[in-house]
This record gives sequence, structure tokens and C-alpha cells, in this order.
Amino acid sequence: MSTVSMPLPASNTAIEAAQADAERRQRRLRARRRIPLLPGLIFLIVVTQLPFVVTIVMSFMRWNLMRPNAIKFGTLANYATVLSDPRMLAAMINTVVMVVCSVGISLVIGTCLALLLNRKFLGRGIVRTLLITPFLIMPMAAALMWKHLIYNPTYGLINGTLGVISKLFGGSVPQTDWVSSAPMVAVIVALVWTWTPFMMLITLAGLQSQELDVIEAAEVDGAKTFQIFCHITLPHLRRYLELAIVLGIIYLLNTYDQVYTITAGGPGTATTNLPYEIYLTAFRKFDYGEAAAAGVIVVILSTIIATFGLRLLTSIADQTPPPPKQKKRAKVPAAAAEQEAQR
Repeated sequence: MSTVSMPLPASNTAIEAAQADAERRQRRLRARRRIPLLPGLIFLIVVTQLPFVVTIVMSFMRWNLMRPNAIKFGTLANYATVLSDPRMLAAMINTVVMVVCSVGISLVIGTCLALLLNRKFLGRGIVRTLLITPFLIMPMAAALMWKHLIYNPTYGLINGTLGVISKLFGGSVPQTDWVSSAPMVAVIVALVWTWTPFMMLITLAGLQSQELDVIEAAEVDGAKTFQIFCHITLPHLRRYLELAIVLGIIYLLNTYDQVYTITAGGPGTATTNLPYEIYLTAFRKFDYGEAAAAGVIVVILSTIIATFGLRLLTSIADQTPPPPKQKKRAKVPAAAAEQEAQR
């Protein structure tokens, strides 16, 4: 009786060798794809990371240009000075007030404008473009506009409008210097005007990603507009609002143009925030070590907030539902199509 010899299966060693070879080829392919990115990566490291490393080194140095022969390295005195200096502490408080008020007010106004733009009406595209315009203006140009065209006590828009209204009623309004009388409010209003379109765009993106079937079902069940907003729209917008808050805090922590242009940190230190205080420390006190330490602290705080924002953005992307699949139309036989055309 003859026996048929069956082919033996490949050994585990051969399979593992083939898999390892395939993985090596994949790694080589991925490495080749990354080669065109190397010039950009090198440029980014040279422009951003190397200066930050130099700043960290400077933060541990006693380096004041007024005392060039007293440079000393390896001390934490700069960080101790930053965390105990009354001017730095006042700048931190002003920064918190400026950021919290600007982000909160611009978020509320931006959400209201997004709810308006989410409805269909005549000229919606023109209105949307006009509302985005403040965010496209350079910060220094916007600050100059607010300082001279709006806040100026002699020919500013606010005092001019109040003067015209008072003349209509037979009264008179004193020429108020708004920058001197309410400096923090003046800066916050300019920041809100600039950053409201940013908040509006993020909120509008969240509104346009909302499923209309849920809203229509709620309307059929008798839910009012306010109830739909509180129980359906607002929970859907929660992550978008959180993202807008995080990004707004990151950007507004670095506010410099409005403070420098409108109030120059005054009166006194009433509107001096951390970026402007770092500027004064470096270019007025000529203390590069202390300014570098304050800059490192600001970067660390911004990095912590940015990390949280990136995780939040990733969670939004993960929870975004896929677009609904379009139903395929049934194929109509050619004979039936011809008969329908003849009819």
C-alpha cells in the first residue's frame, strides 16, 4: 500500500523571518517618506528650539548689562526673584484678569453670533465676512485704531457720539480720557473685539456639525427653543466651547501689542501683564537673566494649557460621527426606462 507524502508546513522560524523582513521594508519606506520633511524640521528646530534652550541657560545666569563684570552662572536667584517680586506678582494678577475677562466675554458674544449665523437669512455670507474682519486685522493696527479713533478724548468716537447725543438733549458731556480713567477696561474691550470672531468660528463649526434629526424630533415632541438650546445644543457644544477657551487662553497669555500701544502698562502697573513686564525687565532694567526666567515660566504655563488643548482636540476628532452613507439608487431596467421616456 503506497503512502502519499504531504508537504510539510513552513517552520515558525521562516515565518518570523519573513515578517521581520517585511517590517524592515516598511520602516525603510517610512524613513524615505520623511526625508523631504527634514529641511523643514531642521529649520523649525533652529528657529524655535535653540533660542528656547539659550533662554533656559540665561535664566540660570545673573546677567545684567549694567554690571557686565558680575555675570554668574548656576543660580536659582532669578526664579526666586520672579516669584517674589511685587511687580511680577502684580503682572501675574493683571494677566489672569485680562485673560479671564477677555476669553469669557468674547466666548459669550461669539456664541450668540454663531447662533445667529447658523440660521438662514438674506445676506448671511456678507454678515459672516464682516464679523470675521476684526480677527484679520493686525493686532498693532487694531490697537492704534482703538487708542486714537475710539478712545481719544478730543476726537475719539466715544466722546464724539456722546457729545452729539448730549447736544440733541441740550446738555454737555465732559471730555473723558477713557484710557486713563479705565485702563484695564480699555484693553479688555480691544481684546474682546479682536478675539470674538475666533470664538464665533469655533462655535459655528460645532453648530453646523449638529444632527438636525435630533432637533426636529425635539420640536415634534413640543420642546421650546430655549429647552432645545439648554438640553441638546449646549451639551453638543461643550467640547467646542472648551477648545475655544483653551486656545483663547494660550493666545491671550502672550498679549503684548494692545498693552504696549494703548496703555504702555499704565497708569503705573495697572495693565502691566507678564509679556510686557518681561519686555520692561529685559530692555528697561537690562536684566536678561530675570527676564529669561519669567519667559520660561510663561512658556511652561502655555505648554501645560496647550497639552490639555491638544488632548481635547483629539477627543473631539475621535467622537465626531462619520458622515451618513448615501443610499444607492435602485437600477432601473433599460426597457422600463425607455417606456417611461416614451410616456
